[in-house]
Amino acid sequence: MMCVCLLFRYGDFIYLLGGSELQLGWIVGIGTIGALAMRLAQGASIDHYGPRKVWLFSLVSVIVSLFAHLMITRIDGPEIYLVRMLFHTSLAGAFGSSITYISLRAPVVRMAEVVGTLGSSGFLGMILGTQLGDLLCGGQVIERVHINRLFLAAACMATCSLVCAWMATRGVLRPAVRRRPPMLWLIRRYHPGRLLLMGMVMGIGVGLPGTFLRPYTEALGITTIGTFFGAYAVTAFVTRMATRHLPARIGIAPTILLGMTSLVISMILQLVVVTTWHLVIPGIAAGVAHALLFPSVVAGGSRTFPARHRGLATTLTLAMFDVGNLVGMPLAGSIVHGSKTMGLPPYSMMFLSMAAVVTVASVYFALGMRSQAESRRETLLPAVPEQETVEIVP
Repeated sequence: MMCVCLLFRYGDFIYLLGGSELQLGWIVGIGTIGALAMRLAQGASIDHYGPRKVWLFSLVSVIVSLFAHLMITRIDGPEIYLVRMLFHTSLAGAFGSSITYISLRAPVVRMAEVVGTLGSSGFLGMILGTQLGDLLCGGQVIERVHINRLFLAAACMATCSLVCAWMATRGVLRPAVRRRPPMLWLIRRYHPGRLLLMGMVMGIGVGLPGTFLRPYTEALGITTIGTFFGAYAVTAFVTRMATRHLPARIGIAPTILLGMTSLVISMILQLVVVTTWHLVIPGIAAGVAHALLFPSVVAGGSRTFPARHRGLATTLTLAMFDVGNLVGMPLAGSIVHGSKTMGLPPYSMMFLSMAAVVTVASVYFALGMRSQAESRRETLLPAVPEQETVEIVP
């Protein structure tokens, strides 16, 4: 996560090459196509070869992609898109295999709790990564040497992750070889329905600060982003620990809706930011949303699959996060660009539009969950026999 959060300053890299918010949104969005194309293949590979091999191979690919960024010198060539695709694809494999590895060590009813506990360690990486990024690039005119330091530091963090993953998974046995049904048949049979839509919407909402917060603060004259992500990470960690039993207690769907509500609030609160310390306000709401959403969506998307297909289930859910980035980041960049062209406040329009998208999708999900609950209730209720009419003859 330190590696990933260092690249929350990817917008500085795009600006240095002569790009704008429009190019930033499209590069990040198109970059997820690689991850999206590889997700299902990675899921099948995790189930077949085991999460350890996919995890280590993916981290090596992350390191290669970060070094490849050092050779990018232009914004209008295919190289930057291809390298970003490699980075997203490699991250997809690393996160998918690590989540699968830990989810297989917990019963289904506690899967959200265990996945949430694993993710809590990433919040420390978020704090340290964004602070390190501000140290390397904040408070000065960004030059190529600063961007190169950013990618080199991220590569060092990915190398540390590779060593830790190798040590943590030593001695893990390869899964038993089984006859594998066709992948599409598995997805059609076990997919979790509307919950996949929530995965896509979460990808939009959670990916937005990592891509556009830096350009937004630049427009406000704020040179650092660590304040937002510091509040985000601390709040998310505390909320995650305090609510780790919540999905098992009130259910997956209500927890997701609470998280979506907090996500919408965080987007609206971005509009009150004027100074650096104002970033704490939306950061707190975003942290609550992340803490509630990620384990609930992953667990809800995985629990409908058998344990032997947990790798496919996890990567299918994470693939929907990528779909959210693929759709949301170009859309957000286009809104910012179009608003500037029409003389409208660009980032206010962008945040309000994204909040509206999340709200509509959440209402659709809630209505679907309500109709399913009513159907189950009708199925479980005993049939009431019709009263017979008795004719009384005098």
